[in-house]
Amino acid sequence: MSLRVFSDQCVPAEITDTLRRHGHQVTLLREVLPLRSPDPTVIAKAQELEAILLSLNGDFSDIVSYPPSHYLGIIGIQLHNHPEIIPQLMERLQAFLHAHPQQDFYHGKLLLVEAHRIRIRQ
Repeated sequence: MSLRVFSDQCVPAEITDTLRRHGHQVTLLREVLPLRSPDPTVIAKAQELEAILLSLNGDFSDIVSYPPSHYLGIIGIQLHNHPEIIPQLMERLQAFLHAHPQQDFYHGKLLLVEAHRIRIRQ
């Protein structure tokens, strides 16, 4: 099953291209909003599109500012300024998405994705 994902401007094309190759519906921020849109506008657009927000922006990983229970899912990519880990990170993420293909699974969850693990906050 294909997941709907809304990709923030900071997400590398290598990540969004990989998701698309695996059959997911990825909407890029630049396709629907101005590039410098504020965070509340970005997450509101993800909600409007009924999509999981995909971002490298650490602000969305702050569960006080963005409580996962209020959203349809947030995936926080944790590159730590090491783009060379994208292949390993995407391998881990793709395996997780394949194991959890239902859009509803992600509702109310924040996934923090690293090359060696995925942590889930609710």
